[in-house]
Amino acid sequence: MVKSYLKYEHSKTFGLITSSSSNVLWAAHEDAQNATVRHAGAGKAIVGAGEEVLCWDLKKGELVSRWKDKDCVAEVTAVARSHADPEIFAVGHGDGTIRIWDSRIASIIVNFNGHRSAVTVLAFNDEGSHLASGSKDTDIIIWDLIAEVGLYKLRGHENQITGLHFLHPKSKSARGRDQDENGNEGSEAFENGGNARSSFLLTTSKDAKIKLWDLESRHCVETHLAQSNGECWALDVSPDGSGCVTAGNDGELKVWSINMPGLARNALQVNGEAEQMYIKERGSMYRQNKDRTTGVQFHPQGRYIAAHGSEKAVEVWRIRSEVEVQKTLARKRKRRREKLLTAQRGSVNDDMVNGDDVAEDLATADVTDVIVPYVIVRTGGKVRSAVWGRGKAGKALHLLSANINNELELYSVPTKNADKKKESSEPPEYNRAFAVDMPGHRADVRAVALSSDDRMLASSSNGALKIWNVRTQSCIRTLECGYALCSSFLPGDKIVVVGNRNGELEVFDIASSTLIETVKAHEGPIWTLNVHPDGKSMATGSADKSAKFFNFEVAQESVPGVEQTVPRFKLVHTRTLKVSDDILSLRFSPDSHLVALSLLDNTVKVFFVDSLKLFLNLYGHKLPVLNMDISYDSKLIVTCSADKNVRIWGLDFGDCHKAFFAHQDSIMQVAFVPHNQDGNGHHFFSSSKDRMVKYWDGDKFEQIQRLEGHHGEIWAMAVSRTGEFLVTASHDKSIRIWQQTDEQIFLEEEREKEMEELYENTLTTSLDQNDDAGEDKTEVVAAGKQTTDTLTAGERLVEALEISLPDLEAMREWKQAKARRANVAAPDRHPIFLYTNTSAEAHVLSVVQKIKAAALQDALLVLPFHQITALFTFLQIWAEKQWNIPLTCRILFFMLKLHHKQIVASKTMRPMLDGIRRYLRQALQSQKDEMGYNLAALNFVGSQVRDRGSKDYVDEATWDEEEVGKGNKKRGFVDVA
Repeated sequence: MVKSYLKYEHSKTFGLITSSSSNVLWAAHEDAQNATVRHAGAGKAIVGAGEEVLCWDLKKGELVSRWKDKDCVAEVTAVARSHADPEIFAVGHGDGTIRIWDSRIASIIVNFNGHRSAVTVLAFNDEGSHLASGSKDTDIIIWDLIAEVGLYKLRGHENQITGLHFLHPKSKSARGRDQDENGNEGSEAFENGGNARSSFLLTTSKDAKIKLWDLESRHCVETHLAQSNGECWALDVSPDGSGCVTAGNDGELKVWSINMPGLARNALQVNGEAEQMYIKERGSMYRQNKDRTTGVQFHPQGRYIAAHGSEKAVEVWRIRSEVEVQKTLARKRKRRREKLLTAQRGSVNDDMVNGDDVAEDLATADVTDVIVPYVIVRTGGKVRSAVWGRGKAGKALHLLSANINNELELYSVPTKNADKKKESSEPPEYNRAFAVDMPGHRADVRAVALSSDDRMLASSSNGALKIWNVRTQSCIRTLECGYALCSSFLPGDKIVVVGNRNGELEVFDIASSTLIETVKAHEGPIWTLNVHPDGKSMATGSADKSAKFFNFEVAQESVPGVEQTVPRFKLVHTRTLKVSDDILSLRFSPDSHLVALSLLDNTVKVFFVDSLKLFLNLYGHKLPVLNMDISYDSKLIVTCSADKNVRIWGLDFGDCHKAFFAHQDSIMQVAFVPHNQDGNGHHFFSSSKDRMVKYWDGDKFEQIQRLEGHHGEIWAMAVSRTGEFLVTASHDKSIRIWQQTDEQIFLEEEREKEMEELYENTLTTSLDQNDDAGEDKTEVVAAGKQTTDTLTAGERLVEALEISLPDLEAMREWKQAKARRANVAAPDRHPIFLYTNTSAEAHVLSVVQKIKAAALQDALLVLPFHQITALFTFLQIWAEKQWNIPLTCRILFFMLKLHHKQIVASKTMRPMLDGIRRYLRQALQSQKDEMGYNLAALNFVGSQVRDRGSKDYVDEATWDEEEVGKGNKKRGFVDVA
């Protein structure tokens, strides 16, 4: 009988506030957008956390919502918010996919997949109808959110995209239409044939170039060198669109002016020559920190700029008003005049002295006279992303920073007081208003330990020990400790012992949240500790080449000034075992007879617990053994090493049962299932720096399952006493729980799944390489990407066409024969038509409708040309019956564009195209008539409502003045609908 195993699945993630891979967004509370509701909150922070997006309440420090797609394991790399609908967000992932989320219902609206590598930046246009995405693959894709398709791909940059911003210059006629409030100009805009607002896209890349793209004609208008030294890492455009700032290496910020009126004129020209330059360099500024500038952002009011690198600071710059700039220029002119007078006394004529009195134009002023440093906000950790929050006008500025050390901070910065005549040279005083830092560690979690009842989890890092409720994932206690390397609950689950890098053992009481005792146990770092199975003692192993044994005792201590004693827990050192090298791991056998030590010399030594005499020497690993564990029956010991191998040894004779290559990087920890209730006592888990956890059968020496999910090296792992779940902690700051399910898995099926995954990965990689080799390096190409989903969708369509076309012809012949004579037997049809009781054309349409809109074009590319005739046959039937006309037109136009030369040259397809054109014209005309009728009816109903139920708005103040002037009576109140 084939042996089956129970499957482990990822169930929960906690301890992660914000990832260092994604940017942060600030959003107001939903009820704060309603003017009638007073809300005193600090807003929300939307951040990427692993493969999820988290929404935090900044004032309460609580998690508001969690957005997760169960089918996605790639980490979030970019988040953007729509300007038109603030509840719509775009989320880019490390595998090149993009998901559009509606935060109101926390669900995905549409998926896009077009990039070959991680998405780095996203941007919505003002109307919220289009999305631009930039990636590490150097491509920019424009997505149509309404049609749910990728429009085109822009190529021209030679490195990863770092900045995107839509520009919408308004022409005079467009501005006039926008300012009219009657709402009757929509039809005029359509009649004039165009877009009232043309679109341009401003992009920057690590190749140090800034490019301006015309999205109407789909070409690059301008290219400039954005940074003078190396790469360009950030871009932001001022709220009014008149200028932008790019940032690069050595703290350099470059300021550019954008000629928006010129862009508007360019959009209205048909064949006219372009103006000389739309983007013009205005000058450079330099941050105080000379590191790489990774982020820059204008304040929504346009008066302040925030810039940051990877240091613990955000620098705020202030844009001076026109009056301040004129005063500065006047001071400079006066200073120059005085210097000229002192340098050339008497020899200077009046014309030279008064020549500088001509007022300088603000457009030619130096950028350092316009933009001046305001304040440097020192943050609690290295900044990954910073964004402005919207507060009340005239009040303090709100600056939200997401730090690499897993925390969010909201700072309040006072604004420049324009009433003060005397300028103060001191920078304004800012303060940290709110922070989200409790639900996670600042540094990597180095050790995790579970309580005896599996209800509490202790996680320790550099500076903090946190106690978690496993069921609710809430942090119960946070205690300060040293640089923790190992930890364990003591029997009773009321005390936690932590071993740190200074050689100290710190004993914490969880109930009172106090440090009971600090024992200087070793001279070097304590790498490992283990509690004896009898629960009365413990042992520690250190880099000082010794293992020490401690007993647990409760001593009576006298209280000063009172004749009473209180019981106090103490660790009493009893024995010391000296060895030849540093001890990396220590384990007692469950039967209490043996203690195993792994040393830095690649060996494992097994001693008797009672006499501390050497029992076994285990040789075989090529690099130091980092961790080990002993099975429940004390018969097997499993060791893992930095040589990426796992070895299983017998504890009776010390023979190596099996050695196998387990991971792609150093294996940090192994752990047996602690019991044998389900016959799984010899099953064990291994965790590695290759970000994977693997589940092994120690008797068959087979890999049972591979658990993927972490986005960083896995440092620590703990298996529950019941074996129903395990906990892992990683460099990505997350703690994950993997739960045992009732689903059975078989080794053969797991191997087949792994082979299928490997085949699919190589297939999609080869397809991408073929695309790259086949495409010429033109600026604009189709926004498509072949994936396994599009390939299977195309194969399903081919299969549907192959079975439907013969059925269509057979049914047509049967109907003709039946018209001639009544007693004609029905033809033999495919079982799928008999089962669903549908016609061939309806079956093909249902198959096409099941293909996602974003993947339809890539699925149609799979069709061979000899199937095009069959597809056009069904397109003609759909057009004749007026079935799903938008989808029919979309397929028709794409196939005509793709195979235009072959279709035009084919004699058989020309009459078919004539028929499709005739039917489509009829269908479109009927739809046009229907829409026109509905519009006319709506206009009529609207005019009726206006005439009956409302009056024009009248301003009472001006009405009173006019009536007094005319000598008439004062007008009464009217209802305003």
